[in-house]
Amino acid sequence: MNGRVLRIELRRSVAPWAGVVVLVPSLMFLYLLHGDWWNGTTAWTAQWTPLAMRTRSLLFYLWPLVIGLGALQGLRDHRSTMSELLTSTPRPARHRAATLAGATAITLACAFASLVLVGGVQVLAHTGYTHLGWLPVSLVGVLFLVAGAVLGMGAARALPSPLTPPALAMAAFVFTALMHMSLGRTDTSTADGLTSSEPNRISLLSPTLDDVREAFVTLSAPVHVGQTIWLLGMAATGLALLVAATPRARLIALTPVLAGAVIALLVLPADARRMYVVDKAAAELVCDGPVCVTRTQQARLADLAGPGKEALRRLRGALGDQAPDSVRENTAVLPEGSTPRWSRGTVLFDFDDDIIATAKGEELTWALIAKGMVPGCTPVGWSGFGGDEYAQTVALGWVLGDLKPLGAAAGRMRGEIEAETRPVWRELKALPRAGQLSRIRAMRAAALSCEGDPFDALSGGAAR
Repeated sequence: MNGRVLRIELRRSVAPWAGVVVLVPSLMFLYLLHGDWWNGTTAWTAQWTPLAMRTRSLLFYLWPLVIGLGALQGLRDHRSTMSELLTSTPRPARHRAATLAGATAITLACAFASLVLVGGVQVLAHTGYTHLGWLPVSLVGVLFLVAGAVLGMGAARALPSPLTPPALAMAAFVFTALMHMSLGRTDTSTADGLTSSEPNRISLLSPTLDDVREAFVTLSAPVHVGQTIWLLGMAATGLALLVAATPRARLIALTPVLAGAVIALLVLPADARRMYVVDKAAAELVCDGPVCVTRTQQARLADLAGPGKEALRRLRGALGDQAPDSVRENTAVLPEGSTPRWSRGTVLFDFDDDIIATAKGEELTWALIAKGMVPGCTPVGWSGFGGDEYAQTVALGWVLGDLKPLGAAAGRMRGEIEAETRPVWRELKALPRAGQLSRIRAMRAAALSCEGDPFDALSGGAAR
């Protein structure tokens, strides 16, 4: 396919519109709607891997549209009533199919690359950590778009009806929704008896991804390989349907997509922990003395080091030899709904934690002290407010000698926090030093093990 043929094909096909559908609505969605894709360490413009994962998630909506547009393109010869004329020409059908599919593939690839480029320019301004581990995630996203469009073309050539494009788009949307929800999820029970939903291997046949919870979590190599096999089979079926002239040939053309699905399911991992994995290079710790962050957040170490060391000094003065001796960004990746795991000797924190995210200077020291005393036992991926936050406030006050407002939640709910914590604070301070230490130790035991209520232990409930 030379440049002249490509230019002609682009002028007379819907390929440019397919590129517009990928690029313009995606940018409108990302920029005009407020969501978690703009917040925290997993914002789409914060790090390279979240950029790739967030843009891949847009395929939940884009992929069905691209399949529908591909089907519309596949109806072109039928609409122009020139199918018989084309079959009588000496040019092989596979050449026409390659020209048709090639123009659309190039347009879709350029559109998705432009979307990634818009985010990538902003990522360069926000982080100094650069790597290529995100690239396979985006390349497979491009392959999803191209394979979907080619399959739509072939299906419309085999079923030349005005209803084919909308029917295929709706079928693709239903498929994606089912893979992302009911059929593609497995319900499990955590140790606390809470129901958790994890992706299974079938869900990986979908173009979309799970929500991004950590900047250093990516897809494993078997996922990339399995999805590539599935998509190559899909594209091969689309091309075969474009050139098939008989019902028998059209049935045979379905073989690649079916074989690709079977082989992909054999390659794709069955365990959710082998689907979304930690990028070890990104999660590598960079330290300033006892204070460590992951390589993705290395630029924030300078602002964290001073408050972190001060927090450790304060905790040592309050707890003695039972105090933690290091501060470290939490790199544990646990299933959604599971109970967090904490260390007695290390203050583990997350930059997206409510009390850490906006804290600076002295407030950051207070937040780290609170996390060292009461890390929080809200199930992973869930949100809540209650006993853990009250216990953090009282425990911080005990270390500092006075109750202090803590984090953004304190500003919104200061009256409620004050009403709940002030009586417990007074009762705790009225005890002799040994009694205070006893309750603080009981509180920390409950908080670190996530067994029992730390605030209840502070108020003496654990002893009653």
